Amino acid sequence: MLTQKPIHFVWLVGTFIGLALVRCNAPAPSSDTHSRTDMVVAKKIIQDKTSRFTNAHITGDTAFLNNIFTTDARIFAPGSAVVTGRRSIEAINAEYVSYGISEFREEITALYGSGDYLISEGPYLMRYGKDNTTEKGNYLNVWKQENGDWKLYANIWNTSAPQ
Repeated sequence: MLTQKPIHFVWLVGTFIGLALVRCNAPAPSSDTHSRTDMVVAKKIIQDKTSRFTNAHITGDTAFLNNIFTTDARIFAPGSAVVTGRRSIEAINAEYVSYGISEFREEITALYGSGDYLISEGPYLMRYGKDNTTEKGNYLNVWKQENGDWKLYANIWNTSAPQ
């Protein structure tokens, strides 16, 4: 019996040390679940903001359009110079709204990023003007946290020829 106690004790200590070593070598608890949860929440926020952004073009809500951009935002419109800063973007927003946009959709097909930056991308469709011109293309929006709110930092799109 006395010889079995040291063997059991050695086995127990060895098992404990082995488990401790395995646990120490195991990767830290993954933040993937946390990251996935954050991205689910972020996607809902960005989808809502995108919907409000496109709707504001239709309703002519330039106050919303001007404030959805960060103070240092940039617009990269096809065939145009880069427009930088919210003040400069206000003029662009007024111009676009004056076209009489009757339909505008941006479909988010991808959303990625981390920290203070997210990128949404996908196809868009816009109808505007007296002739109901249809424009289709692809966009990429860079979203940035500014004072705790997601705002557009860069708005980039390419377009097919209007139809």
